[in-house]
Amino acid sequence: MKPIADLYSDFPEKFGIPRQSGQAPAARAQVVLRPAFARSEAVRGLDECSHIWLLFHCHQSEGWRPTVRPPRLGGNRRLGVFATRSPFRPNPIGLSVVRLDGVEIDRGVRLLVSGVDIVDGTPILDIKPYLPWADSLPDARGGFADQLPDALPVHFSPEAEAALTSNDRRRALIEQLLALDPRPAYHRDPGRCYVNIAAGMEVHWHVSRNGVQVDRLTPWKAES
Repeated sequence: MKPIADLYSDFPEKFGIPRQSGQAPAARAQVVLRPAFARSEAVRGLDECSHIWLLFHCHQSEGWRPTVRPPRLGGNRRLGVFATRSPFRPNPIGLSVVRLDGVEIDRGVRLLVSGVDIVDGTPILDIKPYLPWADSLPDARGGFADQLPDALPVHFSPEAEAALTSNDRRRALIEQLLALDPRPAYHRDPGRCYVNIAAGMEVHWHVSRNGVQVDRLTPWKAES
């Protein structure tokens, strides 16, 4: 298989990325088709769809494991890798449904998408339309992940507030990411400080009895 596109997202690192697509609607990305596939006729009619499937290569995955510890189970119970969506698979292929916000064909071909849970620079293997009548099964069972996780309240310190402008998209993104409690399952010490990168900012935060506290926000610069 050949990658057909590359995805550029708000997430340069894996830590802090939503564990499923759609959980952070403010998480935006661009899917840029590679030159061999960047033909306007290849996406003809796609703009009539509200959502698309992205099949991608989990290129930062390090080998496969027959059993994994899902974060939703607190990291205390092992399940077979094929009973989970862990990226540590024999064939590290990811699958996400994302909202299609636009199709641009003026300079190559790029798709504007949101609600992504994919790291920046990920190779895309295929793009397919999401079909509600075929892809949505309300009576299906999801095993250990049958229900949405509870969201935590997110609070900003005065210092963090000062780093954001009014109507700043990054506020919604940070709230949506941290409300999902992205801590590793084996890290549950109250007060421990974490840093994740989102939309060009280092987000410094910790969890207390009142929810998630964003302590400060600082500009992030990629290492040269």
